[in-house]
Amino acid sequence: MFITFEGIDGSGKSTLIEMLAAEMKKQKLKFKKLREPGDTPLGESLRTLLASHKSITPVAELALFVAARAQLVQDVIKPSLDKGEHIICDRYTDSTSAYQGYGRGLDKALIRHMNNAATQGIVPDLTCLLDLPVGQAAKRRSANLDRMEREANAFHERVRKGYIALAKAEPKRWLILDSRKKPEENLEVLLKRLKLF
Repeated sequence: MFITFEGIDGSGKSTLIEMLAAEMKKQKLKFKKLREPGDTPLGESLRTLLASHKSITPVAELALFVAARAQLVQDVIKPSLDKGEHIICDRYTDSTSAYQGYGRGLDKALIRHMNNAATQGIVPDLTCLLDLPVGQAAKRRSANLDRMEREANAFHERVRKGYIALAKAEPKRWLILDSRKKPEENLEVLLKRLKLF
């Protein structure tokens, strides 16, 4: 299975990913835990650039995220899936749709076209949206914020609404989890959906 995790910054993705990874290890499942952008030399370089550079135009930002994704799919995701390994990925194409499409207001058809080219048609089997009100997510974030995390609340509200719209458009692929609940509760719902519990 290819499982992705989405949500605004501070929604609890990392915690739930670690808990799922521990459960998969316990069940002796072969899997890779990845993050976007990252997990290739190019992806890690672009992650640093995207987080730290003060001024990036929305179109340049889109191109950099898609470039990192294309490399990750080619070098890691596709070969791993071909070998029968499971993939757990912190962010994927839906992040670009939510952040650059809904958040930045870029053309959604352009984003779909670029994502399709980058992913070679590989779509997640399940996408978990960790949904949390923007104010609560802001309180959870560390003091050391990156460029995206420093955006105004209005930006993060648009991103959150974008995620909800994406999930409603493809309900069979998405699982919406309420991040106000304990992570253990959300893990139980996720494992039941994955039939690992």
